[in-house]
Amino acid sequence: MLNENEKRLRKLVSPYEKSNVKASVWQLLNTIVPFFLLWYLCYKSLSVSYPLALVIAVIASGFLVRTFIIFHDCCHYSFFKNRTANKILGTLTGILTMFPYSQWQHDHAVHHATSSNLDKRGTGDIWMLTVEEYQSATIWKKIQYRLYRNFFVMFILGPIYIFLIKNRFNRKGARLKERFNTYLTNLTIVAVIAVLCCTIGWQPFLLVEGPIFLLSGIAGVWLFYVQHTFEDSYFEEDQEWEYVKAAVEGSSYYKLPKILQWFTGNIGYHHVHHLSPRVPNYKLEQVHNDTKPLQNVPTITVRTSLSSLKFHLWDEQRKKFVQFKEAKCSAKVNSL
Repeated sequence: MLNENEKRLRKLVSPYEKSNVKASVWQLLNTIVPFFLLWYLCYKSLSVSYPLALVIAVIASGFLVRTFIIFHDCCHYSFFKNRTANKILGTLTGILTMFPYSQWQHDHAVHHATSSNLDKRGTGDIWMLTVEEYQSATIWKKIQYRLYRNFFVMFILGPIYIFLIKNRFNRKGARLKERFNTYLTNLTIVAVIAVLCCTIGWQPFLLVEGPIFLLSGIAGVWLFYVQHTFEDSYFEEDQEWEYVKAAVEGSSYYKLPKILQWFTGNIGYHHVHHLSPRVPNYKLEQVHNDTKPLQNVPTITVRTSLSSLKFHLWDEQRKKFVQFKEAKCSAKVNSL
């Protein structure tokens, strides 16, 4: 049950939960069209200079991240008013970003419903153990967790695994429509890759798509990581867990430079998004600016967000993230 303050906050945000067709179409045009143009320009620049092609690939990867935000909005039915339009565009942008629309929509909905709930982890989120869980884990599980939390594994190998392997398979218990959407996405991706390889050659294709794919994947994983892994985050067991608190205290306001804010589709206003997923990405900043209670939330910058890399475990006693070495020290103290 929401208390009166929480109900009032939800009511303040509700007027922004309607998409604007003109704004949505304009965002679609200023994202997808430049992405294709940059991809082609990157390919043409291979004959001039590969360093030049890499510079273009960096810019193109930013547009692919922005494309994913459109896909993300479609999964929440917030990009267009019409659900069918969201499903069609979501499937198409899912092909571009290599994410099956229906499957990710399910997992992401679970993430929103359980974010920051210690008793309902495991779907659509980053693997996180509490200090107690880590200390009581087997050696093998500790090794797995440490590898998972390793920078190279999480941000380099992680995107490759998620995009190329995990996203290609249906989840257990998926219904027919969801499975069909995954098959359709996979077949279309294979067809597009085959056509491009036959047209321009497999080497040019990899030289162009490789860096775009990897850079956008790293950015995507980083954004998801930092949006819920920060010093003043919020986690509670199910009985104490509250949806609004999880949204505004367990999701960060990632204050990015304007150019990065644009490329990431305002997703830095993640506290607003978790409070009301039906708000289109192009209205998130406006909601934040117009709603005073939402301005007093955990705020991180590019510089301060780097400190989140040292957070490995959630300490239930101190209600904060800690490093592995802190958990080790805590275990020694408790054994005395």
